[in-house]
Amino acid sequence: MRFPYQWALFDATNTWKHLDSSSPVVTAPSPSATITGENEDTNVQVFKGIPYAKPPVGTLRLQPPEPITTDLSTVQATDYPAACPQQDKAESKCAPLPPNVASLLGPTTPNPQSISEDCLTLNIWRPADAKLDSKLPVLFWIYGGSFEVGSSMDLSGTPIVNEAIKQSMPIIFVSANYRLGGFGFLPGKEVKDAGVSNLGLQDQRQALKWVADNIESFGGDPDKVTIWGQSAGAHSVFHQMALYNGDITYNEKPLFRGGIMNSGNTWPVNPVDGTRGQEVYEQVVDTAGCSLANDTLSCLRDLPYEDFLKASNSVPSRSGYYALSLSYLPRPDGKVVTASPEEAASTGAYAKVPFIVGNPEDDGSAVVLNLTNITTQKDVGDYLRNYYFLDASEEQIDELVSIYNDDDEYGAPFHTPSSNSLYPQSKRLAAILGDVTVLQTRRFILSYNQENRPDNGAWSFISSIFKGIPFLGTFHGSELYIREVNDMLVQNFPDLFTGDAERVMSSIWSYYLSFITYQDPNKSNPTVQWPQWGEGKNLMHFGRDEDDIIVDDFRANATSFIVENVASLHL
Repeated sequence: MRFPYQWALFDATNTWKHLDSSSPVVTAPSPSATITGENEDTNVQVFKGIPYAKPPVGTLRLQPPEPITTDLSTVQATDYPAACPQQDKAESKCAPLPPNVASLLGPTTPNPQSISEDCLTLNIWRPADAKLDSKLPVLFWIYGGSFEVGSSMDLSGTPIVNEAIKQSMPIIFVSANYRLGGFGFLPGKEVKDAGVSNLGLQDQRQALKWVADNIESFGGDPDKVTIWGQSAGAHSVFHQMALYNGDITYNEKPLFRGGIMNSGNTWPVNPVDGTRGQEVYEQVVDTAGCSLANDTLSCLRDLPYEDFLKASNSVPSRSGYYALSLSYLPRPDGKVVTASPEEAASTGAYAKVPFIVGNPEDDGSAVVLNLTNITTQKDVGDYLRNYYFLDASEEQIDELVSIYNDDDEYGAPFHTPSSNSLYPQSKRLAAILGDVTVLQTRRFILSYNQENRPDNGAWSFISSIFKGIPFLGTFHGSELYIREVNDMLVQNFPDLFTGDAERVMSSIWSYYLSFITYQDPNKSNPTVQWPQWGEGKNLMHFGRDEDDIIVDDFRANATSFIVENVASLHL
């Protein structure tokens, strides 16, 4: 998923500011190109819309990304790049949030300036004083959006690079577009047989290869790349760790040396040619008018762009009643994605690199806004059985639902009274969906890492910085836009929210920048040392007023159930 205002973890007031000074120029080797960027402010330079693969159009639609093999000559990297095609927002009836709460979420889909099927580009932000031999660490950002929406420009690198300079741990920030929806994650047996599944993940991998080939020309160190993502981007981070059975090498070197996962990790999913995946494919083919074609996949490739977009958007989306039962997401194909993420995590089929993984406390609260007709415990079970866990028995669903209830402990937003229910059962349903897709599943990789790779660094966190927001709590993605949400809260709920947003932001980034720079979040000498998850199940708790270490043992009975029954809880 993705929510707006993601720039507001930082001060975005100077974002996209063009200055009248000499433009930076970089010569990149592969493919050969002279790339002209611009000065964002006195400290940061940006290069926008650099192509990293051939345009995936025409015969290259629904094909793996192809590297550019000819010289690009001159690239004017100063224009806002086009986003990849987006999934339509479904018409749905949301629960009536009070205006002062609803304003915190804003629109649930991004609003890119332009959209094009020719979209495989990346952006680079760097300190203005970066030189060819600076060898700066690189942070590679993967955006979220339920694998349906989003773009590389959703998060500005300018305030991030400025914060890194401020904390004396300068970095280079990279973001890349990848194909979404039916363009990037079309499932189905035909797709698997043609070897063209999980194209969005392959786009991300190709962008990482471009970084390996060229980032040194911008002052970066290709041996010091950390990948970071939120929501679908965080799930993508784990997939990049596990892609090709955990092989992250390129030219005999690893493409990255660490990962950070915010609100995403090891989401259990069924194969690309499973029942749900095949239903999606057949719906797209039918809407496209390709059902009678001898080669339905070729028929989809040959469609005019608008026709294929319409067909791609004909299946349920995140903003509708299916919510997180997504039509498009990475699915095992036996080649690119060799196993469901929790299986890869539990068997060690992922790259041995240190990682940080964590979530806001109430990660499921904003997921359930459209499900207002679910008002009884039976409704919850029926919804999960019919829309999510098609392989689970009635007894398994009933047991899962019974573990959770609407009280303070087991309903999201957590530690709040029943008056924080949007509708009957909303707290229970939010807790279940948040746990099965994000909160509890991170324990798969943490547990395996502790038992089998205790020397591989692994840190985990939970944030409750917005505890007390009516109906939402510390909701999905909220740690990415602390300042803007905080300003709204101080205005709308002055009796509840008086914490220091600057302290929270500075604290989180001191840990992240230390990890990016030194592969250890504690090298910046923080006030609170962040221990590895390890045998003690240590969990960093980012609070509104202070940070502390807690034990990661909440809802342990839910964890046990999910671990024991995960084979039946695939989406």
